[in-house]
Amino acid sequence: MPPVLVSPNLTMRPATAADVASRLALGPEPDENLRLYGVQPDGAPFDRADAERWVNALIEHPYAWIIEGRSLLGVIRLDRVNLVDKRASLGIGLLQLEQQGRGIGTEAARRVLAYGFDTLGLHRVSVRVLADNGRAIRCYEKCGFQLEGRERETVFLDGAWRDDLIMGVLAHEFRRHSPRLSSTTICLESR
Repeated sequence: MPPVLVSPNLTMRPATAADVASRLALGPEPDENLRLYGVQPDGAPFDRADAERWVNALIEHPYAWIIEGRSLLGVIRLDRVNLVDKRASLGIGLLQLEQQGRGIGTEAARRVLAYGFDTLGLHRVSVRVLADNGRAIRCYEKCGFQLEGRERETVFLDGAWRDDLIMGVLAHEFRRHSPRLSSTTICLESR
């Protein structure tokens, strides 16, 4: 179970069964979000079983956190963590459109990256992002990510092919972009 991570305005904490009700209350992921992830919306209803699957997937993930402000805002994960090669990938998603564009994703990403670099000893973290997702790209750039490549026509969405961008940040690049974050930032052990 990952530790609780605290930043100035957010808490990143492991999911619990109690999160099912909050996730259910938020309803389905907005179509706009799905498209930015490269997923074609299907209009399927979102029910308690979907909320339970969502929460259980987070509970089972060794490096996944609920992003919480005054309420459940989203999720952030370190995927494919490889402690031998000291690398991982980052995934993040905010569940409500009105919470986007307010710096929440950047603050959460910086805190989780600080944990990855300072506590786990990672050397690099990568992201794959739809080339059309300007807001996410700006978030990643604020954290020190650099464009490393483009995979052409990897996603067929709304009748057109879209490209993915591959971005990466090394520990020293992250520290240059986020000097106020370090291992001294609060990190509480999970209970």
